[in-house]
Amino acid sequence: MKLALTTLASVVIACAPAATRAEPAPTIPPASSPLATPTAAATVAPPSPGTSPRPLQFAMQEFALTRGQGPHDVAPARDGGVWYTAQLSGELGWLDPKTGATKATKLGTGSAPHGVIVGPDGAPWITDGGLNAIVRVDPVTSEVKRYPLPANRPNASLNTAVFDRDGTLWFTGQNGVFGRLDTRSGAMTVSDAPRGPGPYGIAACPDGEVYFASLAGNYVGRIVKETGGTIVLTPPTSGQGARRVWCDSKSRVWVAEWNVGQLAVYDPAGNTWREWKMSGPRPMAYAVFVDEADTVWLTDWGANAIAHFDPATEAWTIHSHPQPNANVRQLLGRPGEVWGAMSGQDKLVVARSS
Repeated sequence: MKLALTTLASVVIACAPAATRAEPAPTIPPASSPLATPTAAATVAPPSPGTSPRPLQFAMQEFALTRGQGPHDVAPARDGGVWYTAQLSGELGWLDPKTGATKATKLGTGSAPHGVIVGPDGAPWITDGGLNAIVRVDPVTSEVKRYPLPANRPNASLNTAVFDRDGTLWFTGQNGVFGRLDTRSGAMTVSDAPRGPGPYGIAACPDGEVYFASLAGNYVGRIVKETGGTIVLTPPTSGQGARRVWCDSKSRVWVAEWNVGQLAVYDPAGNTWREWKMSGPRPMAYAVFVDEADTVWLTDWGANAIAHFDPATEAWTIHSHPQPNANVRQLLGRPGEVWGAMSGQDKLVVARSS
């Protein structure tokens, strides 16, 4: 497999406003698509005078998966591999980055897994919309254990999960719910989200707080864990379509604003917001992830790219995919690596700092 090193150039790009739009359907390219193709990257300097971006280089590599799996989310595994949800085939996949080899575990009839994370026990935990259940797969035996939602919570459209620092699993359902699972006892509680449908990405901060984004509700919710309630936090831009969230080391909450193609950050210390417009005529911010250096990564469906944002300099680095319709739906990483699932091409992609 070829490894593509970026070449950086400093330019300034003016960004046009983007209108609200629906998510485009994935398009799968011909099976002959290359595993990895060199592309150019552009660094966008912030407009403030006297500020220059710190140099950044990262290498991109793509891995072809079984056609028709429809990878959605990824989670780096403890053994050096990468777990991914195969939403269209109802499987949990595992990729060996050293060889490109994959294996898959069937999750059950009707399965349509969305999110996957690695729990404190080292196992992958899955939010499965088709099964309407939280699913655990044993990383050694591949045994599948399901935790169904209560009977009075059908068709929750489960989306994403996260473990808080106490070991409790929290999850979202796009049909208007969020919930918690005690993985030791199996006890589950499901609550109604404010404003009905919309709960999407979810994240736990170092300070112990848990936040979720509501795509349809246009807000970020902070879960009151003691009561099961929610405090609604509204970004400055109306109708922004908050899609996914992630916390940095200071417990600031970074938000991908899908409808308007923006990155936002909420600082609970001062109850303040900031927003940055992404480049290009039709930016569409889907996923957001904050790495170990507190820099921010996003996927931009409008530019068919992975974007890197340095909060210290407010500089952007954009890396376009060599093939159209990558449709990277989620990002997750480990030190030195950021992984994404290319749902439009049945591939995984990794950005490695260099």
